[in-house]
Amino acid sequence: MIRSVVKGVGAYLPERIITNAEMATLVDTSDEWITARTGIAQRHVAADGELTSDLAIAASRAALANSNVHVDDIDLIILATATPDDTFPATATVVQAALGMERGFAFDMQAVCSGFVYAVSTADNFIKAGQAKTVLVIGAETFSRILDWEDRTTAVLFGDGAGALVLQAEESEGTNQDRGILTCHLHSDGRYREKLYVDGGPSRGSVGHLRMEGREVFRHAVVNIAEAIDEALEATGLEAKDIDWFVPHQANKRILDATAKRIGLRPESVVVTVGEHANTSAASVPLALDVALRDGRIKQGDMVLLEAMGGGFTWGSALIRW
Repeated sequence: MIRSVVKGVGAYLPERIITNAEMATLVDTSDEWITARTGIAQRHVAADGELTSDLAIAASRAALANSNVHVDDIDLIILATATPDDTFPATATVVQAALGMERGFAFDMQAVCSGFVYAVSTADNFIKAGQAKTVLVIGAETFSRILDWEDRTTAVLFGDGAGALVLQAEESEGTNQDRGILTCHLHSDGRYREKLYVDGGPSRGSVGHLRMEGREVFRHAVVNIAEAIDEALEATGLEAKDIDWFVPHQANKRILDATAKRIGLRPESVVVTVGEHANTSAASVPLALDVALRDGRIKQGDMVLLEAMGGGFTWGSALIRW
């Protein structure tokens, strides 16, 4: 059978860093308050005039270099983002042009913080269907542009960044020992829109700001994410002990700890970057992947579990043999 194999990963973070100490000068908060509740110590923020596409292009170039895949081999670009450059065209087409890709197709995907997992699953399906052989999957966000900087409950949580990976079709034996994506599971439930949303958009006539009911999001996140992970294990016949690395959406350190404990994952197997990056929405999973690959934790043959949950609610998981 055909598997979607990861060939390379890349990332980009804006230069400007806002520490918790600086954040305390912008809103009524403190380093102690932020750290105790979220595990966040700092966040990167895009410069004036620095667009989501700029972040995505930089991460894509890094991923292509890491994968040794030439841009002419890319059949499809999927860009997961909730903060596109423009209402249209798709920011993915801006990336396509910047990379010099003159063939194939490109589109954006909007599932907020779950966007990257959704995009990975979508890319996998295009590859399995034979409609693409090589896919560039990107998560890129400039959430700083949709924050209410007077709301300490949300302003302290988010940052900007981008990550990307290159997937390529390879023939395999059809077992859990295959390299590549083994299984993906996606969900959404629109009844919970008011728990995490932006109160604006083109149809409403304004950009709007992010609004969130933190306690409700936390409660749903732990349960929903655990269920999506259980689905991945059940589909493959694997157990928690078989997971080498758990790379979750980096929303909140307490959510990561609670999820790992609920499904029986070893604490040391959890890749945590929320302290340095904060919540970068669709960019958080590929940014964390890049960190764990560069520091040597994730190696070829390792079993890697991805998960995310975002506004909508949307949530999902992907299980990959690296």
